[in-house]
Amino acid sequence: MNQTTHSQRDDLRSEVRLVRGALNRLRQDLIVDAFAFRPMLPLDDARMTGWSWVPGRLRRHLRWAPHFALAAVAAVVFLGISSVLARSSPLDFVFTAAFSFLLAAPLALTLFRPIGAFWLSGGTLGLAMLAYVVTGSGAEGYGIGFATHTAVMVLVVLRTRPRLAAEMWLTTMAATGVMVLLVPHRVSDVAALAVVTAFALVPAAAIRAWREERRNVVETRTATAEERSRRTLLEERALIARELHDVVAHHMSVIAIQAEAAPYRVKDTPPELATSFSTIRENAVAALTELRRILGVVRSEDPDAFADADPEAPQPTLASLDSLLESVRGAGLIVEAVITGSPRPLPQGVELSAYRIVQEALSNTLRHAPGAEARVEISYVLGGLGLRIVNGKASRLAKPSPGAGHGVLGMRERVQMLGGEMTADHTDEGGFEVAAFIPVSATPGAAEGKTA
Repeated sequence: MNQTTHSQRDDLRSEVRLVRGALNRLRQDLIVDAFAFRPMLPLDDARMTGWSWVPGRLRRHLRWAPHFALAAVAAVVFLGISSVLARSSPLDFVFTAAFSFLLAAPLALTLFRPIGAFWLSGGTLGLAMLAYVVTGSGAEGYGIGFATHTAVMVLVVLRTRPRLAAEMWLTTMAATGVMVLLVPHRVSDVAALAVVTAFALVPAAAIRAWREERRNVVETRTATAEERSRRTLLEERALIARELHDVVAHHMSVIAIQAEAAPYRVKDTPPELATSFSTIRENAVAALTELRRILGVVRSEDPDAFADADPEAPQPTLASLDSLLESVRGAGLIVEAVITGSPRPLPQGVELSAYRIVQEALSNTLRHAPGAEARVEISYVLGGLGLRIVNGKASRLAKPSPGAGHGVLGMRERVQMLGGEMTADHTDEGGFEVAAFIPVSATPGAAEGKTA
């Protein structure tokens, strides 16, 4: 028995909490800051896509079209109500104009203070009902007031959130119900009005809910795309870091070997000089170890990610371009290469990045432009290296690619890392062009092949 009583008490407390929560939401939605300024924003670019043929200056004004339209509707409603009441009511002109204004103004007020418009419209409806109950005349004003109040509630729902439809409907019907209980013989058509307003508010709430859901989906997709782009950018940077590691490791290895061999090339090497060379070698080896350890952390969660990798594996350069072209030709791509200027040794990082850019551009051609022809232009100029990879229009439909679709991002990151510039865009013939310039300083270190 006690257990049953406790269960009933718990159920009662749960119901009380639900009611209290509903009343609290009702207070927050309809009472707290009811007349706060909540302006409706003009149309954004997404909603103006179908108006691209309109001149720019006029299109800026069209962003405010909903505001102008609603203000015009409110003005028409004011004139119409004034005309109807003037013919059917013996009241003077001033009172009729004031009452018509109170009925029509909430329609325009929904643009700026939607909740306040609901209360103003509801108060005007209450005055109309009270006048009808007291005087027994003015049924037209009572009916028009209910129609305008329903329109205001629909506009408020479309401007705010779906749940306000139920809250405003319940509030309106509760106030009307009180009037019915007080004067039942005067107000007898409330049930029909309740059904009509419900049928008007339900579609409005559904439309608002659909718009909110669509907006959430767009925001989620945008956030996902940004996160994917950011993740791809980090992956590309990590890949570049791995490749540059091999370049730096080569030079550091040369430093270590030269420092170790230098004392044996000089007879009677002073102890101080031998100690300096030993220190140089130790620092070079330590730098190599630290570089590989840090790069392992960047590349993966495993600090020993490169423990089994071959540090001596050569990285491709422009000297390997012929084998790359033969590979893509074997895959069915018709490609020609044109080299202008005098080929010369370039810094290893520049050679590697140039090779990867050509490789990625040709891979994109194979994936996205099947059947198209491609052309690779490499220009050795005084200030650096120019690259241009262009392909024609696809001759057949491209299959969906399983890649992330951020190859251009990786190419751009490589060029920017070396202080260069790059453009990638569609051509007028329907193909795609990648053009890049990588500056190369004319320093002795740039021509490393001459110092070997």
